[in-house]
Amino acid sequence: MRAAIISERNAPPVVGEFREPEPQQGSVMIDVDTAGLGGWDVLGAYRLGVEYPCVIRGEGVGRAEDGRRVYFGERSVLPFGAWAERTLVPAAEVWNVPDDVDDKTAISMGIAGTGAIVPLEKAQIQKGEKVLVLGATGTLGQIALQLARGMGAGKVVGAARSAEALTRLKSRGIADDVVTLGGADDVAALKDAGDGGFDVVLDLVCGQPMLSSLKATNWGARIMTIGTGAGRKLDLDIADLLFRSLSCIGTGQRPPADREQIWLRLLKIAREQEIQIDYVDYTLDQAAEAWAAQVSGPHAKITASVRR
Repeated sequence: MRAAIISERNAPPVVGEFREPEPQQGSVMIDVDTAGLGGWDVLGAYRLGVEYPCVIRGEGVGRAEDGRRVYFGERSVLPFGAWAERTLVPAAEVWNVPDDVDDKTAISMGIAGTGAIVPLEKAQIQKGEKVLVLGATGTLGQIALQLARGMGAGKVVGAARSAEALTRLKSRGIADDVVTLGGADDVAALKDAGDGGFDVVLDLVCGQPMLSSLKATNWGARIMTIGTGAGRKLDLDIADLLFRSLSCIGTGQRPPADREQIWLRLLKIAREQEIQIDYVDYTLDQAAEAWAAQVSGPHAKITASVRR
């Protein structure tokens, strides 16, 4: 079968022939229609313990052998994955896609959508509160800004390093205001955008942006950290946490049945709130281009049509 294959650590994917998955008790064989790609797929492809060659894992939508149209996350049985004509996935990770949901929505509301809704619900946003999303231009950030508004936030602000991508968020009404990080005084810029201070921070990057955001929060603020793209080590002044709370949340560490119910809720919310997401579409044959785009930061959800 055709697949996007990673042959060794740090090697980009190459499309070629890969062995077919064989039926396995407790797993479902899926003919893949659409595959998704995210930063976690790039990191996961080169982690310790990965055996090569392997297929890009990813998440996707396809057809099970019984004809069901299904979504599956990035938990394909190794060495298989979404970026291939077929994959093999543990049955608990295979979820039926409602007829009125398109492939790209099903994919974007999977890992990214869950990553947004879980910490925001834990933050218990109160009506009128001001919410900051750090790393707002990616898929998860775009979803989070819109979910926060739907939860009652009075003002939602996106912060990231790409001024161009942030401008798009504001012009489309996804964010009320934006802050381009890496300026002369990020703390002052954040405080200004937050009218003095934020009540909730969804931190997708950690590192210096998170430290700056701490200084731009009100007493009683909740900071929810779920990503480390800007660094994992912090020189934290504990005084900045007085009268505030900081939580580090692993959004995917839940039983499959729980994640499925969250995903189904998100599909409904996405339809009711008309959540907007930027996409960049490829084909399986363009896997190397899609991979390079993900590495460079696409500010959009990458998907690929797999079935010809």
